[in-house]
Amino acid sequence: MKHLTLIFVFVFGIVGFSEGLAQKLVTLSGRITSAHGQPVAQASLAVEGTAYGTYSDEKGDYRLELPEGTYTVVASFIGYESQKQTVRLAGHKRIDFVLKEEAVALNEVEVYAKSQSQKLREGTFAVSALDVKPIVSSLNNLNELVDRASGIKVRQEGGVGSDYDLSINGMSGNSVRYFIDGVPLETKGSGVSLANLPVNLIDHIEMYKGVVPAYLGADALGGAINIVTKKEKKNYLDLSYGIGSFHTHKADLNAQVVFPKSGIIVRPTVGVSYSKNDYMMKGVEVWEESVRKYVPSNRRRFHDDYFSLLAQVEVGVSGKRWADDFFVTASYSKVDKELQTGSIQTKVYGMAERNGSAYNVSAQYRKKDFLLKGLQMHSMLSHTWDYSLTVDTAYRVYDWNGNYVESSRNEITGRERSLRHYKCPTTMFRSNWDYRFHPQHALNLNYLFNRTGNDRYDDVDDSFVPSNDVVCKHIIGLSYQQQLWQEKMENTFFIKDYINHLNIRQTDLYWQTGSDKVKGESTGNYLGYGAGTRVKFREPVALKASFEHSVRLPLARELLGNGSTVYANTALRPERSNNVNVGLFGTWHPGVGHVLYYEVNGFMRFVDDYIQAVVAEKEGMMQYQNVPAVHIKGLDAEVRYSWRNHLQCMANVSWQDARDQRKYKDDGKPSATYLNRVPNRPWLFGAAEVDYTFHEVGLKHSSLRLEGSYQWVHWYFLTWEAYGSKESKAQIPAQHVVNAGVTYSLENGKYNLSVSCDNLFDKLVYDHYKLQKPGRSFFLKFRVFLN
Repeated sequence: MKHLTLIFVFVFGIVGFSEGLAQKLVTLSGRITSAHGQPVAQASLAVEGTAYGTYSDEKGDYRLELPEGTYTVVASFIGYESQKQTVRLAGHKRIDFVLKEEAVALNEVEVYAKSQSQKLREGTFAVSALDVKPIVSSLNNLNELVDRASGIKVRQEGGVGSDYDLSINGMSGNSVRYFIDGVPLETKGSGVSLANLPVNLIDHIEMYKGVVPAYLGADALGGAINIVTKKEKKNYLDLSYGIGSFHTHKADLNAQVVFPKSGIIVRPTVGVSYSKNDYMMKGVEVWEESVRKYVPSNRRRFHDDYFSLLAQVEVGVSGKRWADDFFVTASYSKVDKELQTGSIQTKVYGMAERNGSAYNVSAQYRKKDFLLKGLQMHSMLSHTWDYSLTVDTAYRVYDWNGNYVESSRNEITGRERSLRHYKCPTTMFRSNWDYRFHPQHALNLNYLFNRTGNDRYDDVDDSFVPSNDVVCKHIIGLSYQQQLWQEKMENTFFIKDYINHLNIRQTDLYWQTGSDKVKGESTGNYLGYGAGTRVKFREPVALKASFEHSVRLPLARELLGNGSTVYANTALRPERSNNVNVGLFGTWHPGVGHVLYYEVNGFMRFVDDYIQAVVAEKEGMMQYQNVPAVHIKGLDAEVRYSWRNHLQCMANVSWQDARDQRKYKDDGKPSATYLNRVPNRPWLFGAAEVDYTFHEVGLKHSSLRLEGSYQWVHWYFLTWEAYGSKESKAQIPAQHVVNAGVTYSLENGKYNLSVSCDNLFDKLVYDHYKLQKPGRSFFLKFRVFLN
């Protein structure tokens, strides 16, 4: 496979250079202004039928290099009528555009240019892209949106703020990496996740399946989630507040202030979430004194309060001669969470809790034509002071009545009282260099440095031995991208180098954690590589394929535990996988205003040393362990339909078959789980959603949006199917969940009111490790957006 990849790179590289360098480049430039002669900054200039395009600068000027030929060029900006001109380029040429204002803002920009999300879907990699801006007035958290994407499943352990597991094409947990604007999300602190990130901040979400672009700098075996924030160049205030069932409150603020004289931009962001999570637990076992036995009953959760805060301010400049973007960011995050259960719901806690906070300071610099024309440099330096405390000092055993009996052990680990402190300072540096030396050819070099400390100590447990472990990673990625045959074919080739340096100093529970075998410093070096291609036969039919030999280095949480519900396993080995994706997709316009998009993807994952979370049911504790080999194959398909700016429909289905490939155990005896489906993971599921928007409802410039969604998950085993009889094995039952909502907007989206209902029919819904999720819940949200 390695030799085939190298041959693939060589052959297409030669073809690409010979075609691309033979074309002469000419410059198209000009200015985009309003009918009043004012420059229109950030106006879009697109070349129809191609991927060429650019934006005007603060003076309205634009500049675009194209091969000689005849093109149709479109200039557009929200609130203005688009202007189109056909031009023949035989040399450098200047064309100015004058845009006329529209009484009503344009809603069908995609007539002339595809959205960023659509361009990503039609690239070389298997990727789902979701626009957040159109639905931000009704969206409560990003997990809700991501969970409806094809091939992706989010499983939460409970209500608001509970731990969750996100899987992409069968790979889950820490095999998936999270980014915000290309920077690892962990820079914001370990308590910040998709669930509590302010939705008002987000423009769209990119979800890479299996094969991850080298420029993200990730050791992501299963895929990556990249959250792209708004980049509007204007003053605005985006404020929302919501209240919902189970004493849930959520407030988000995102704003931008531009000072014209100095050019300084200030972007404050605040997100606050709170919930008591006191939803009803159905059918839990409670001791009934009258019959002297445990009977199934309904009881409310009583120790599951959750509070999170993220406050951030960015200060910087854009569009300067010395910097396209330079921003300094300071943020603070805080999470306080009471713990109601362990990894299984029969283990009930009444006083244990986990608190955390993080401070972050970072700076980023971006410049086009840095040192030489066509070279863009984007660098980021960040340091995070991340702290958490797990409180486990009660010698008690609770039940679902909220009653307890005195015990000789603590609640979580069943050992001594504990006030466990974790200080995890993280230093991160990322530098990305993108060199477009020809319109059809580009090179990208990315370097990521990530150093995480793990300073552990305990205030009351004398038996605990403090330690200060270090996990350090260097990830280098080099990629080459080319476009051939008038952009009908696009190819990407890349290599990655992963360097992992560990300094393990902890020695406690060595029989459980293996710390006696790996104590001290060690360094590992691993190589990854891959390629992707996309061929367009005609607009409704295109084919894409990608391959990657990927490596994932264990996270600090997996190696060193979390101090509460996860044991350390310092002997964990990196995961390695060969990932293959093949997809067919296309966009069809059956009539004016009608757009149909379809996509079918097949995939295979051949994983060695697969890292899997294993639950000890007696203790309710978890530990990550290596499984020698797991093979995953599957298929997912999605169809999207839209009619003008009224109707939007989507349906998808995903099948994922993950099988254990361990034929013999360590003692040489046959393994009973050989070729068994990996337990505790959905393998067949689907989703559908529909929304319809009525315009001019009641008042001028108003709209009414009705939406509904349905999610289905086939039942699956909690443990290995080879163990015990089918009738006695624990199962996560089939899930059928219907959600609905309505949003009313005034003055073209300035004022918005939404009401949503999750789990409309109040179904009993289990999820991660058969932990119950909330029943029917309502949420009322009010949002104001001011320009």
